[in-house]
Amino acid sequence: MQGMIMHHAQAVEMTALINERTANEKLRLLGSRISHSQADEMKYMERWLKLRGEPASMPMPAMQHTPGMDMSKQHHHEMMMPGMLTKEQMDALKAAKGAEFDRLFLQGMIQHHKGALVMVEELFNTAGSGQDSELFNFATDVDSGQRAEIKIMESMLGERP
Repeated sequence: MQGMIMHHAQAVEMTALINERTANEKLRLLGSRISHSQADEMKYMERWLKLRGEPASMPMPAMQHTPGMDMSKQHHHEMMMPGMLTKEQMDALKAAKGAEFDRLFLQGMIQHHKGALVMVEELFNTAGSGQDSELFNFATDVDSGQRAEIKIMESMLGERP
């Protein structure tokens, strides 16, 4: 849950770039949908953790340094979270405009959503996760929502010239 909160925060950061960088109305609508759903899910996860006496952010000792990892380019959590965009990918997205922004956003958000599906699968494979029906239902909703949005974004990428 703590990892997914950080993961969702990047998606919200990505959608915040849309209005200044594209006139594509379909992308603006999709970005708004993603931003709202991710923000709502973050609130849910923060409440879920708080009810269990857990912090909303990952404790630092949980972040392991991998040998050979260049820490000057990335934060620990970015390397741990499947699908997270690198600093370079985020910088390219922030620098892009118009059709180039649209393409980078869609490719990046598909990568991001596929990472969330990996995280949900890891949760389902964790012993006892199916015992918590509220958590199971939440994770199932995240999974189906991300899959639907991936299909929409893949379709939008196919429409690009």
